[in-house]
Amino acid sequence: MTASPMTLSPDPGLLEFVRSAARDIFGGSRGITHQPMAGDGSDRTFWRIPGYGTRPSLVAVSSPPRNAFKRRENRAYLEIGRHLYARGVAVPRIYAFDLDRGWFLMEDMGASTLQERVLGGEDPIPLYRRVLDLLFRLQIRGIEGFDPGWCCQTRAYDTLVMRRYESDYFADAFLGSFLGLKREVSGLVEAFDHMARKAAVARPLVLIHRDFQSRNILVGPHRLGIVDWQGARPGPPGYDLASLIIDPYVPLKQEAAVEIRRAYEALLREYSSTLWETFEETFEYLALQRNLQILGAFSFLAQSRGKRYFERYIPPAVAGLRARLLGLGDPALEPLREVVEGTWTRRFAGACTGPWTRPAD
Repeated sequence: MTASPMTLSPDPGLLEFVRSAARDIFGGSRGITHQPMAGDGSDRTFWRIPGYGTRPSLVAVSSPPRNAFKRRENRAYLEIGRHLYARGVAVPRIYAFDLDRGWFLMEDMGASTLQERVLGGEDPIPLYRRVLDLLFRLQIRGIEGFDPGWCCQTRAYDTLVMRRYESDYFADAFLGSFLGLKREVSGLVEAFDHMARKAAVARPLVLIHRDFQSRNILVGPHRLGIVDWQGARPGPPGYDLASLIIDPYVPLKQEAAVEIRRAYEALLREYSSTLWETFEETFEYLALQRNLQILGAFSFLAQSRGKRYFERYIPPAVAGLRARLLGLGDPALEPLREVVEGTWTRRFAGACTGPWTRPAD
């Protein structure tokens, strides 16, 4: 939950919804004021409702249900959020909602994100160890009693997601639209299929967030919290760790990333040798999948949504993908490695050392 250009004043109806909920839940609506909060890559808007008297600080969310998918997404936000809260996972309590209008009133879990704390100079390792405990609770407790019918996109993280929403997304949005390399896409189908098959063997499944990165992890004075859980679904244990380590918003040093991975592996081994074994077998391919998704998403947001500030994260994401393909050394992925290598050499080499400007088309 990180102001797209901030909307300074919420819909008057949303404010009345907040006042009504405050009267019903906290016994009064005096002192209701609002402050715009930073947004994210979506069209949702957020406002902090500062505490007053015994009423705690709250967050109001507007997520307009403009189409069938947005209606499903809002339903997932509600149902999965209530489930996780009931399972003891650190997500905000949802106090009130209006799905017809896409309005939510929630607990305020803190103003700082993990990104802000780490970039502000805090030692990442102790923070990330706490984050891993949070992630593990989400994955293990969250899967208990989870209804896949709550999911807004697919009932699980599967090969359909890997192809349509990750590798094909990368090919269409990044290679095709952002870079104009449409001819190269047709030669990658077998590599994409191979990658998905290697990643899909993970069993058993846990609950994955599917966007477990530093902007979606809140750091309060006494605890951590998770936001933007609407894309959660059953999936392989390594995916969320890949999201955390490959996080474009916090460029972790290699030694820190290794230490974080080892700490997560220790949690898995202690809990279940089967989970640890499936993690070891699939993690590198899941990391590639996540890397492709990041490049597809940032290219789409920059071009189709006009959010050009996402372009700054593209060169380091290309560098990470290049390094992972080289390190894995899977011959079946050679066509993808060659495309990425060529892209790196022609368009991005040297761009990670300073401000990057997209070359003219």
